[in-house]
Amino acid sequence: MSTAEMDPTQIDYFTDAEVAADAAPYFDHMLAHHPVWREPKYGVVIVTGYEEALQVYHQPEVYSSINRTGGPVLDLPVELVGDDLTEILERYREYFPQNDQMVTFDPPLHTDHRALLMGLITPKRLKENEEFLKRTADRFLDELLPAGKGDYIWDYAKRYAVLAVADLLGVPESDHPMLIELLATEAPMLGNLQLQVAHHNSLERLYDFFIAKIEERRAKPTGDILTGMAQATFPDGTLPEPIHVARIASNLFAAGNETTVQLLGVSLARIAEDRELQDLLRRETALIPKFIEEALRIEAPIKGSFRLTKVATTIGGLDLAPGTVVLLLHGAAGRDARVFDNPADFDVRRPNARQHLAFGRGIHTCPGAPLARAEAVFSIRQLLERTESITVSDEHHGPAGDRHWDLMESYKFRGHKHLHLEFTERKAD
Repeated sequence: MSTAEMDPTQIDYFTDAEVAADAAPYFDHMLAHHPVWREPKYGVVIVTGYEEALQVYHQPEVYSSINRTGGPVLDLPVELVGDDLTEILERYREYFPQNDQMVTFDPPLHTDHRALLMGLITPKRLKENEEFLKRTADRFLDELLPAGKGDYIWDYAKRYAVLAVADLLGVPESDHPMLIELLATEAPMLGNLQLQVAHHNSLERLYDFFIAKIEERRAKPTGDILTGMAQATFPDGTLPEPIHVARIASNLFAAGNETTVQLLGVSLARIAEDRELQDLLRRETALIPKFIEEALRIEAPIKGSFRLTKVATTIGGLDLAPGTVVLLLHGAAGRDARVFDNPADFDVRRPNARQHLAFGRGIHTCPGAPLARAEAVFSIRQLLERTESITVSDEHHGPAGDRHWDLMESYKFRGHKHLHLEFTERKAD
């Protein structure tokens, strides 16, 4: 469907399979005509404009993140009425999905938990993590490349993303197979087109694992990273309950799987489809970080997330009452021509690509963004260095020009469920 013939009043963004598979025409139409728009079916205010999205990001006192992982319809036992809903939202927090995860917290609760997390993801620790990332990339490629083909998502990306976080948090390597079995699996999809919202938390087993580790390290400190986690305090000096630390650690795994796996998938699909780009990145490896930023801009792995207005406000000429559901479409904001020249073009040398909103902004900027970027850089660089060619499997995805991608059927996520690639290993000199 072209942007010219599109009528957004006739499209249910949340259930339309065609838009889920390729949202670019919808994004471009909304940016050109409705950068802020109240869709008619659910009353959700959809924000596609870049500057308008920044306005939402930078006003957490107005836009609550409590329903960030929810859907277009609230399922609450009370009616949201009043001039300021802050207190009532927290009172009924249990009714929101993923309600014990930091991504759904607002200040001051969010402030304390994020400070605890940032004390764990330090620049020093990230630097130490890099050697593991390089070594693990080569270890998985040692398994993948001799076969000459494979499903890059399941044979590489999912396992790699799990172990990257495991090493960052100091999880002993003896526990790595358990984490892969637990996390590198099919999981209920957030933002599915049936609008099924999972209210339970899928990370309870991980909570139990980390609670046990934290309690062990508090009883017998060993000087390792898990001991540092166990001894970390909130900004006021108080020691968190083990469950709080466990939730923060578990969130890193969940977020890492969602973002990094999808980023690797869309990146490798683009590299495999464009031989000229592939050869350029092989010759000029310094362009790989720029390539990753451009991929994040034009194919944001997380297309969007929700907010809920706590007080009355105005955005893009629309008046929003307290209790209005807002959908921030990060994936659309990266295509805003007011910010990015020729936004539909993939330009590996784009000077301002890093201004994208794929990792959010403000207090909810993704804390794992440096790790996701490092994982992508090392994965792509090592794969290009060790191959002469990477191509898409015609057998699994159809011929060039008529690909049948196995994409996530989601209005929230952009990514491949499976990506079958074929490799020609570089011959030894």
